[in-house]
Amino acid sequence: MAAEPVSRRPATGIVHLGLGAFARAFVCPFVADAMAASGGDWGITGVSLRTPDTRDALRGQGWAYYAVALTPDAPAPRRVTVLNDVLVAPEDPGAVLDVLCDPRVKIVSLTVTEKGYCHDPATGALNPDHPDIRHDLTDAHPVSAPGYLVRALQRRRDAGLRPSTAMSCDNLPGNGALLRGVVLDLAARIDPALADWIAAEARFPATMVDRITPATTDADIARVAHLTGQHDPAPVMHEPFAQWAIEDDFVDGARPDLAAAGAEMVADVTAHERMKLRMLNGAHSALAYTGYLAGHETIADAMADPVFAAYAQRLWSEIAPTVTAPPGVSLDAYADSLRARFANPAIRHRTWQIAMDGSQKLPQRLLGPLGDRLERDQPSPALCHAVAAWMRYVRGVDERGHPIDLRDPMADRLKALASDDPDATVTALLTVRGIFPADLAARLQTPLIDAARRIWRNGVRASLDTL
Repeated sequence: MAAEPVSRRPATGIVHLGLGAFARAFVCPFVADAMAASGGDWGITGVSLRTPDTRDALRGQGWAYYAVALTPDAPAPRRVTVLNDVLVAPEDPGAVLDVLCDPRVKIVSLTVTEKGYCHDPATGALNPDHPDIRHDLTDAHPVSAPGYLVRALQRRRDAGLRPSTAMSCDNLPGNGALLRGVVLDLAARIDPALADWIAAEARFPATMVDRITPATTDADIARVAHLTGQHDPAPVMHEPFAQWAIEDDFVDGARPDLAAAGAEMVADVTAHERMKLRMLNGAHSALAYTGYLAGHETIADAMADPVFAAYAQRLWSEIAPTVTAPPGVSLDAYADSLRARFANPAIRHRTWQIAMDGSQKLPQRLLGPLGDRLERDQPSPALCHAVAAWMRYVRGVDERGHPIDLRDPMADRLKALASDDPDATVTALLTVRGIFPADLAARLQTPLIDAARRIWRNGVRASLDTL
């Protein structure tokens, strides 16, 4: 793809930490549409916190790339030119801090996945023993996302600048409050006065983001070249649907006109967030673990199996009563839309991809609704089968005896606790307090052992068929 002169683009007003496929398929197009509607200097400088792959792929084409909507009829590519630069944090942390402290930068947005917050998934609190946090407590050149935010805010305060708004776009309950909490905790450990300044002056709006974004494959790259006549080594693929709800709470009100781009600017995002985390992400994770074990490569493959389609419907019937619908939203209609989105054959969203980092995702996606139902003495066999399937998955061997490439920050510990005995596996994994709080674990033991025995004895598909 031919490079476009950077001088033709708006100045950087947003720095995005974690410039993965989702950020480029969701955040960047929304910001581009907001500037097209209302102008403003809201160009984006992306930051990769780990590897140079995205920077290396995009640099030769002036940071432009194609975002492709995967419709059942025909894919629709769009050229996105909102990026001004991509920095690789491990190569030059000082350069990242410099751009974070640019007075023109008003927003720092994040898609660093659940594990990028260096927190305890069960409580949402900062994990001070996390190796990245231990580093960032004593080194002014950070490695974690919270560390970069704290050190940049420290520099901005010392320079007499206003703080930037920190906006999480990750699938976490209360992501704004969670981000604020880990930042304030880390800041207080470095400089209590800094934490006081951040608490008084900075803003951390919560958001709900929704767009299914499967991993890009070599076949996708070849298809984009065929569609556009240009080689793009880093296109992103996504479903046509997109929804973004944002709490309208920004430092000095400085933000792009995201409402003009279709975002919902709201006073409280909690209802949107819980609906999406539980009904979409919860069902996604449940189908990922059960579907992978049953041999389904993608969510669409699973939904084409009548047993799994019926299982998804049973999941939604259990989850929906734990959700309060946002104003004007029907949960039945929302479940119907999810069914159609999951079944879209053009979306090759791999069950293995969704299954990654399950220890970080289970509390908000599956254990939250399970806990609510237990409080009401409501049976939850579909949700229990989802958690039991995760316990079977983390053994690291599928139902055909093939090894599973288990990607999880707790992978070694989880594998050591799981075994070929369902009762022992459930009992052992329920002791992992970073996932299962003690009171919830005690109440879950009996129903999870029942579900695990079925899965170990009959296999996942036959077990779900009995539901």
